[in-house]
Amino acid sequence: MIQRRGFLAAACAAAALAACGRRPKMAPVPAGATVLALGDSITFGTGASTEASYPSTLASLTGWQVVNAGVPGDTSAGALARLPGLLQEHAPQLVLVSIGGNDFLRRLPSAATRDNIRNICRQAAAGGAQVLLVAIPEASAIAAVVRSLADHAMYAELAQELKLPLHAGGWAKVLSDPALRSDPVHANAQGYQAFTRGLVERLRELGLLQAGS
Repeated sequence: MIQRRGFLAAACAAAALAACGRRPKMAPVPAGATVLALGDSITFGTGASTEASYPSTLASLTGWQVVNAGVPGDTSAGALARLPGLLQEHAPQLVLVSIGGNDFLRRLPSAATRDNIRNICRQAAAGGAQVLLVAIPEASAIAAVVRSLADHAMYAELAQELKLPLHAGGWAKVLSDPALRSDPVHANAQGYQAFTRGLVERLRELGLLQAGS
């Protein structure tokens, strides 16, 4: 009997933990809403025209007002420093966090990168925005010779820790294909289009973008 009570208690505890770990359903972001795309050069659109950048392409596909907050060469620390001003200026309903590639290229301490991205996500959420974390490949510096890149593990770990949705594999897929790159670490116009199409599919899965949009 004691063993049975122990088993039931453990089962209840596991169920409670599972309930706590469920991610809340994302609220649809209507056409015309402001969305902040935070990142570095691949958000900025290096390797293609401004109109071909992923934020511009996303705006045309969704009807959102997408703010391109990509700064070439920026690190997670730089993005974190810029974020309060961006949130105050734009009051976005959704923040797309795609940062960390320059940290990896410069071999900055991974613990600091993780802390910065965690704080970016928390600050954006505290400012009233929904947050989508976008994974970055771990080894983008060798995209010219490696045909199959993989996301850095910290993105999935942070998404689980913070109970945030993750767009996984988007940049890794594009930067693994020479036909979609302008150089080893940047997409070309076709690459940015391919990334954005995958992102839109993920947004629909999450309920952030309505099916008819």
